[in-house]
Amino acid sequence: MFRTKRSGLVRRLWRSRAPAEGDGEADRGTHGSGGCCMGKTTKVAKSNAGSEAELKALTHSILKKIKEKQLEVLLQAVESKGGARSPCLLLPSKVDAKVGQQSYSLPLLLYKVFRWPDLRHSSELKRLSCCESYGKIHPELVCCNPHHMSRLCELESPPPPYSRYPMDFLKPPDSPDSGPSSSDTGGTTYSAPVGLSDSLALQESGEQAHWCVVAYWEEKTRVGRLYSVQEPSLDIFYDLPQGNGFCLGQLCSDNKSQLVQMVRAKIGYGIQLTREPDGVWIYNRSCYPIFIKSATLDNPDSRTLLVHKVFPGFSIKAFDFDKAGSLQRPNDHEFTQQPRTGFTVQISFVKGWGQCYTRQFISSCPCWLEVIFNTR
Repeated sequence: MFRTKRSGLVRRLWRSRAPAEGDGEADRGTHGSGGCCMGKTTKVAKSNAGSEAELKALTHSILKKIKEKQLEVLLQAVESKGGARSPCLLLPSKVDAKVGQQSYSLPLLLYKVFRWPDLRHSSELKRLSCCESYGKIHPELVCCNPHHMSRLCELESPPPPYSRYPMDFLKPPDSPDSGPSSSDTGGTTYSAPVGLSDSLALQESGEQAHWCVVAYWEEKTRVGRLYSVQEPSLDIFYDLPQGNGFCLGQLCSDNKSQLVQMVRAKIGYGIQLTREPDGVWIYNRSCYPIFIKSATLDNPDSRTLLVHKVFPGFSIKAFDFDKAGSLQRPNDHEFTQQPRTGFTVQISFVKGWGQCYTRQFISSCPCWLEVIFNTR
């Protein structure tokens, strides 16, 4: 029987759909302090296993109505798992499809089939800023590229006190009350003098103003210089097919630890750091969880910080501008002592830290980042 190119693309797309039972990555290591977006995929996937034949028929029917060039765009995005730069896939937003008793819009159905089988509602999603449909309200055509979307992290209620530890802010080297090193306290004071010297030199040389700088660390050793960020969005990765940004794989590291080398290889597509109107968002593009600590992820009145676990494909607002304003009180000694350094966000790849993990402090994590915001 003669097979058209369109039918071949449809078959390839169906073979590339997201696995109903999950790939195991999101199900690993759900313990730990203050996880968010905790894995829920297996429960929903198993309950919907009987409707796969219906879902397949519906998906084939919809895909066969899409133009060949659009199918090629979708296939490129799905097969590369978001690694290749793929354009927007603009399709009608008001077309509905029904699977069992549940109705889905066309975009939601494609996101469900090709990324998140447990997806139920569009409120669980966040569109990436690189997408043409970003910021648009109720457009007639909406981007249906599954890799122009991310899942929103749901922050859990605060855990008991044993899983939290004191909040720590950067202090300049000449601060009279600078505390001991992070190996003693779990703080970040050891990184400020070295890291910010590069950043301040950039500022004083008259170069374009940056909104943050990024430091990459392997355990207690910083690797490479600070990366100054001027563009609204930055990819930080180890191995990205069409990567453009901060490539950790190009940095020279003398660390021979097998654990560091193993974690380094798992960074893969890494993360996307984006400055948006409401704050700074972090999107986990890798295949493994990342762990984040930020002052604005907790209650503004709290003097403790919590480490949040972010699974692959999820986004989290790591730094909230409004909350940051409430934290920076004029009479707050911590802030008046370090007006230049402002706030930081710490991100560890693959390995978590804190009271519920073997590693108590981030300086014990194999590979991690420190994002230092410019508050000027």
